[in-house]
Amino acid sequence: MQLNFGICLLYLHYCLCIDFTYYVKEGEEEGTYLGDIAVDMHLYDSNLLTDRSKVTFSQFQRSVTQNSQLFNVTKSGKIYTAQTLDSDTLCSYNQECFKTIKIAIQQAKAFIKILKVRVVIQDINDHQPKFKDEEINIQFSEDASIGVRRSIPNAIDRDVGLQNSQISYHLGNNIDNPFALSTSKSVDGISELSIFLKEKLDREKQDKYVLEIVAKDGGLPPKESVLIVKVTVTDVNDNTPVFLRKVYNITTKNKASRMMPIITLTATDLDSGDNGKVSYHFSSKTAASTKSHFMLNERTGEIYLQQIFPLRNKLLNELYVRATDKGKPPLSSAALVLVNIINQQNNYPSIDVNFVSPVSESSATISEDTDVGSFIAYVMVTDNDIGLNGEVTCELHHDKFQLLMLESKEYKVNLKDPVDREVQDHYDITISCEDQGSPSLQTKRKFSIQVMDVNDVQPKFTKSTFKFLTYENKKANFPIGFINATDPDLGQGGQLTYSLLTNNKYNFPFQITNYGFISTRKPLDHEIKNIYKFQVFVKDNGKPSFNNTANVFIEVMDENDNAPYFSFPSVNPFSLDVHYYPNKKTNITVLKAFDRDSRTNAFLKYEILRGNDKHLFSVNPYTGVLSFSRPVYQDDVGSYNLEFIVKDSGTPVLSAMTTVTLTLTVSNKTSRIMPAINKNLNEMVEVDFAIVIVLVAMIVSIAVVVSIATCIIRCNRARNAAQGGGVEVMNPSLNSRSERRQLINQTDSSVVIPKSPSEMRNRNIQLVGLRSQLYSDDVSQNDWKTSTLATKLPSTKQPREAHACMQ
Repeated sequence: MQLNFGICLLYLHYCLCIDFTYYVKEGEEEGTYLGDIAVDMHLYDSNLLTDRSKVTFSQFQRSVTQNSQLFNVTKSGKIYTAQTLDSDTLCSYNQECFKTIKIAIQQAKAFIKILKVRVVIQDINDHQPKFKDEEINIQFSEDASIGVRRSIPNAIDRDVGLQNSQISYHLGNNIDNPFALSTSKSVDGISELSIFLKEKLDREKQDKYVLEIVAKDGGLPPKESVLIVKVTVTDVNDNTPVFLRKVYNITTKNKASRMMPIITLTATDLDSGDNGKVSYHFSSKTAASTKSHFMLNERTGEIYLQQIFPLRNKLLNELYVRATDKGKPPLSSAALVLVNIINQQNNYPSIDVNFVSPVSESSATISEDTDVGSFIAYVMVTDNDIGLNGEVTCELHHDKFQLLMLESKEYKVNLKDPVDREVQDHYDITISCEDQGSPSLQTKRKFSIQVMDVNDVQPKFTKSTFKFLTYENKKANFPIGFINATDPDLGQGGQLTYSLLTNNKYNFPFQITNYGFISTRKPLDHEIKNIYKFQVFVKDNGKPSFNNTANVFIEVMDENDNAPYFSFPSVNPFSLDVHYYPNKKTNITVLKAFDRDSRTNAFLKYEILRGNDKHLFSVNPYTGVLSFSRPVYQDDVGSYNLEFIVKDSGTPVLSAMTTVTLTLTVSNKTSRIMPAINKNLNEMVEVDFAIVIVLVAMIVSIAVVVSIATCIIRCNRARNAAQGGGVEVMNPSLNSRSERRQLINQTDSSVVIPKSPSEMRNRNIQLVGLRSQLYSDDVSQNDWKTSTLATKLPSTKQPREAHACMQ
């Protein structure tokens, strides 16, 4: 069963692809049967369609404005008219009239097909041709030539059928007359009718004719209508109006009254009736500007001044007046009236300015690179006064522009001096013109000149050198400052682009934006480089482009990011042997520390942190000089573990520590109970030693040379011996230049009392040799700044010697 039903649907789909056409005559009453779609499709002839009641027909487009209002379609597929149809109303003229219906076919709830059915509404000949008027009047002149035509209206048939609307024309009466009917088709298919003259007319024989024009359509049976054409033969207008003179010359004052005519023109026509009636009007040859100031009475030929005549216009005015009769066709003739205006007033001059590059009626533009002498504007002055009242002189007073005369009352404005938009971009100019009348009248014309920009100015920095301060260790893109440059040019010429000039473009630590803002590309290090010098390049975007450079100095401010460190002693802990000589200088040695930072961050202070319980030692906080803080006694002998600390002055404070093991021995044992006696004895010994030194120097000068050599040998031996025995001065760790310098200070701080003047002399010689050897090495520069104050220990009369030299 399902297979049969499917085959049926396929059959219906195939059949329903067919469109049908039905015919109905117009005027049929409502409900006229047109046809049965189901029958015409042979839908029910198929045995496959078992249930016919499930197939239904429905009409689309039931809107009142659509075609579906004209027809009704039943569910079984029958079509009827829904109203009386009129093809003349429903369809266009001279075309087949039909309407299309869209019908949907369904089986049960399944949609099958939309069928298009065309209904042709057949026209019937129910209208006759009809003229707009039943009777018309036309005229022919008695002197009309053969073939002259007069158009007449055509008839209209409201039928839309091609045959029913087809109209033919012919003359209805057979009376012999000099006229014939001509018909032709226009591009739109409508007939054009005319009556033409086939014989000459004689008004004296017959002056009226009556013609019948018959219009017949092509219907069966045909219908017709008649147009009555009355032809009148008219008199010939064969005489033109004639003026008394061809040219009239008149003179009037510019203040003449508007109530009195300045002249009255008369033209005569010998014809009678309308052919002899004459009217006057200005010819098209008369200028509109002139005609506007005069008024012409068309009936009488009187000419008046329209208003007080402005003397800005011509003093001699040409008026062409034409006299025309009312004949058909009308005939006319012309006369020239020359009106000379006598001036009775003094008028202000009029100034007209025409610019080469106008912006408006009162402004213009020039480029700032315009050459001197260039043409800017054309000036024309008008003053139609007579005599001195019409003689005009003009002036222009300006630093940049000048007025030059071309002809009488014609001038040009030229550029006198160069203009610079950056200095002044706008100029107001006044031209004054004055006539020579009494009193003289003056007119001023003001206009403005706008100076257009060209890229002619080099970018300029606000200063030649920019100095900035920044800090080290800041992250990338840390702001440095702005570079300010200006360019007064407009547009692209005033837009600036910045860049940095450096040989190391990729590793350079700074960058600059197009707006002149300098920032860092990476963190800076004051200790590596604290001053940067480079140039900033700026250029505008004009054509041609201009550029400039400025110097930039950036100082990298130090941060306290480096702790101080001891250069002496260079090892920690450090051993030092000290021999004390009573009543001599108390300096022992000099502590040396350095800080890679600068300024306040590198200003160092020294302190004894621990090991000075007896308060025997003190250190200068600024120079680092270690000295005895009080007299030394025999019971002070021993070993001291002194802990030193050095601090910088930065924020936060950074520091370093070192330990010095100092072994103290005292020569010429002293007692705490006899300090005064020892002091006097020492002073006496010092005097004796001085005398001995002088005598030895004078007597044994040769021995001094030998002693020097001997001292050098001894010192070399002593240094070699000290390297293996932990001696105070020649410590194995003393390898640097700084330790050698320190050795001298240590030597000066060792206190040993010599037994005799000769021993003292020999030891002095040894010290001289040792110092020469120590300072003979090359001195290399130190790249780091130190805030430790340089200290020069004062010399002593009695030398203080290292332990190695005392053996």
